[in-house]
Amino acid sequence: MKKVRFGGQVSKNVIMLYVMNITQLILPLVTLPYLARVFSLNTYGVVSYTKNVMIYVNMLIEFGYLLSGTKEIVDAKESKDKISMIIGKITISKLILSIAGLFVICIMILSIKMLRAYPLFTFLMVIPQILSIFLFDYLFRGLEQMQIITTRFLIMRGISTILTFFVVKNDSDMIYIPILDILGTLVAVVWVKREITKLGFRINWRVPISDVFFSLRESFTYFISNIASTAFVAFNTIVVGIVLGSKQVAFWTMLMSLVVGVQGLYSPISDGIYPHMIKTKSIRLFRNVLLIFTPLLIIGCLITFFFAKTIVLIIGGTKYVEMYSLLQEAVPLLFVSFYSILCGWPLLAPIGKIKETTATTILAAIVQVIGVLVMIVTNTITLPLLIILRVITESIMLFARLLLFIKNKAHYIS
Repeated sequence: MKKVRFGGQVSKNVIMLYVMNITQLILPLVTLPYLARVFSLNTYGVVSYTKNVMIYVNMLIEFGYLLSGTKEIVDAKESKDKISMIIGKITISKLILSIAGLFVICIMILSIKMLRAYPLFTFLMVIPQILSIFLFDYLFRGLEQMQIITTRFLIMRGISTILTFFVVKNDSDMIYIPILDILGTLVAVVWVKREITKLGFRINWRVPISDVFFSLRESFTYFISNIASTAFVAFNTIVVGIVLGSKQVAFWTMLMSLVVGVQGLYSPISDGIYPHMIKTKSIRLFRNVLLIFTPLLIIGCLITFFFAKTIVLIIGGTKYVEMYSLLQEAVPLLFVSFYSILCGWPLLAPIGKIKETTATTILAAIVQVIGVLVMIVTNTITLPLLIILRVITESIMLFARLLLFIKNKAHYIS
């Protein structure tokens, strides 16, 4: 039997995605302390709140194509004509979805006081989400050309990050945040277009509309899973903003920025092995990944717990120091989420358990939403309780996915 090691193209993919995700972690850690100091708690809360709302818009426009599109590209076996057709139908689909996204934002601006106070800022924040249609990450993941994704990210985020220090000085400069994101995304789009041309692919716009709608239907399951998973982040933030106010939003979003930043270190592992798991269904590869990264996870969690106060002081400054205990309480979430992420799409999608994987996310999301609603009705909602609820729901999702794995273990290759 052929022995599958954690190496070769998989290692290259993971390394390149790690470069991107470490940068994705570092750049906010560079700008976050700066913005936390130049903005008031109220303005920082508004900026963070709006960014969390954009998660929903991005999910709608993305519509699960990062996963379904990647699978289609892999299955196309590098046929230029097939891949150009895939790019065309997904691009058209996303343009249709972007119109729906603008409609959703209009409703949210009318419904949510914090957004209604800053309509121009909110609309400008939508533009980078629409421009992301032309970044084609699913294509490069399916081709296992992760270095292209990493380079375009460095271009996009590097430009907006560097310029932030030059143009954002106080609360009145808040409007420059989306403008810089738009600029960075536009440059990245131009660069990606050049890379696609070099690879010999193009956008085939002559796609039957029936293929577009079929594509939307096929990707819907992935979308439901992804939108359900936002209940763990964006939904909580929106509720905190409505119920507890901008100061608590600032504390919560600061905490979630740290948590999501750490979880961002998990994504290269998940994304790096996903295409290879589709091809091989190798449980040995998956086991090796766990053996390599679990010790690092434990060390990271211990460092976060014992140095939480120092971390918060460095990132947010004295205005945020009182929230260090929240970071300590979030350590179990950092631990459990590593396994729930890896036991999701990378482990279950390769054996066709797409609907089942989505069901585990929906189950956890339902528990999360019910828990938050109970807190609201009983007037007991607090940030520590929200963290505990997050840990519980993440654990439910992990155990459900493990049960699916055990039940379908025979479908893997040892």
